[in-house]
Amino acid sequence: MTCPTAPNIVFAMTDQLRADFTAGMGFDLDTMPFLDSIAAQGTRFRRAYTTAPACVPARTSLLTGRWPSTHRVRQNSTPLEVSRGDDLLDVLRGAGYQLFYAGKTHMYRNRAEYFDAFSGPYGHTSGPDTTTEQRAFANWLNSIDMGPTSAPTPFPVELQYAHRIVSDTIRQVDARDPDKPFFAWVSMPEPHNPYQVPEPYFSLFDEDEIPDRSCGPEAAQAKGGAYKWLRDLVEEKRPGYDRLWRRYRATYCGMLRLIDDQVRRLVDHLKEQGLWENTLLVFLADHGDYAADYGLQRKGAGIPEVLAHIPMVVHGCGVTTQDNTEDFVSIADILPTVCDAVGRPIPLGVQGRSLWQILTGVDYPAAEFADIVTERGYGGLPYPDDARPPLHFPYEGTRYDELNSVTQSGSSRMIRHDHYKLYEHVADVGELYDLDRDPMELDNRWDDPSLRKVKADLMQRLHRWSVRLTDDLPKGVYEPRRPPHNWYRTSEEDGA
Repeated sequence: MTCPTAPNIVFAMTDQLRADFTAGMGFDLDTMPFLDSIAAQGTRFRRAYTTAPACVPARTSLLTGRWPSTHRVRQNSTPLEVSRGDDLLDVLRGAGYQLFYAGKTHMYRNRAEYFDAFSGPYGHTSGPDTTTEQRAFANWLNSIDMGPTSAPTPFPVELQYAHRIVSDTIRQVDARDPDKPFFAWVSMPEPHNPYQVPEPYFSLFDEDEIPDRSCGPEAAQAKGGAYKWLRDLVEEKRPGYDRLWRRYRATYCGMLRLIDDQVRRLVDHLKEQGLWENTLLVFLADHGDYAADYGLQRKGAGIPEVLAHIPMVVHGCGVTTQDNTEDFVSIADILPTVCDAVGRPIPLGVQGRSLWQILTGVDYPAAEFADIVTERGYGGLPYPDDARPPLHFPYEGTRYDELNSVTQSGSSRMIRHDHYKLYEHVADVGELYDLDRDPMELDNRWDDPSLRKVKADLMQRLHRWSVRLTDDLPKGVYEPRRPPHNWYRTSEEDGA
């Protein structure tokens, strides 16, 4: 599919969606058939990663093309502390785009003044609720204490935020200036908790057909640290909660199908309006979800694959059909990719790398995408697993936030290369895993002499990334020599 120099761009973004929960990624249940069909016609990146397994840091990276240690938003409570140059909206505004937004913000670009059309903000238990029925739905969402529910949601699909957000986007697109390209950011809060879904989605996946999980609460206890702390906290607040894990996963899968149907509805409308052929669609998530692995739900402790690995599918406008199984890519790569797609320079301070050449079948250096890093933590030393510091919610009662002073304490950085994964922490011993043998990261081989060379190679790669992520901002009198497409490793040799 060819495209004009200024294609329409649509971001279909979800919150807390694991990469491995679709049939196209090897899951046993067909949760998102439409997304898989789009991926089969475009490019699916099977090795896509977030910059941080938390909403605001990851979304800030998407906007700025920078890692949290550089854009400085390392926790959900500090979006306005961002350090940046021109971001995604600045680039597209400069390229003449109309900017539309509908959905959850959870970022510093969170108001209507930044967009030509804005619908929101939507949260996880509230939205722009103007009707009696919408307010009743929001009250019900708050009443279920983040779920999971044991019965179908007693409100119609049309009240679900994914449906309302797509409807908002359709209205924005239909009211566009036809003489200008548009960028539509469709930001769905689901499948983030609360875990609820109406019929027919609630019964679509029976608990009995839910695949076994890879590990349960015993894994959190064995890993210790923040894993154990979070697991103990949840059990203290909600005794026996883990017994609901099959219902939780069944509801989660139903939420994925609901999202899938809404993406289909949006694409069908673009086709009806004659816009699909000139539209670049990017589907991705900010981070993943434990989905009951480790006996945990949501997110919080560590950077396991279930949290760091995200879906990323790109379709349309010159994008080739390919199933990319080799390249490690990041949510921070989206901004420089858009820059190349619309013919605008990559702003100073952007650290991500353009994927446009991969997407369009142009030669690119494989070494540039041979590894990737993800970060976690707001700083200081990590709390021990028996800590009881003051939190932003009470220890009493059932309410909790998995992102808190304990689970986000300290600083960690992980690197993925080949089938290995290495962590370095501000304190404690490092971690090294062979993910082919140990996908849930339960056997730390940091001190394994048989992996000495692997460890040394990964440490060198991580050090190279640490140097690379030194901030180029603010710009001074010196003129940096900037690589095309933000590619720093142009040699085809992997060790270059």
